[in-house]
Amino acid sequence: MAVRSETLQVDGVHCINCIQKIGTALGGVDGLVGASATLTGEVSISYDEAQPEVRDRVVDALAGCGFGLLAV
Repeated sequence: MAVRSETLQVDGVHCINCIQKIGTALGGVDGLVGASATLTGEVSISYDEAQPEVRDRVVDALAGCGFGLLAV
């Protein structure tokens, strides 16, 4: 499996509770290999590059918990 990694910039990250909220939301994303978030709003994700739809599921999960992308 070839893994694709990318970093998304999200809006609205203010505290450790935001990081935990993102972690909980991304924990349920099928096909996501790894993820981490920082207080600067960077969300790094890794997924099987044969499943590009995982990125869309990540974006949906982030939006579902109140965090929108600053750049696509």
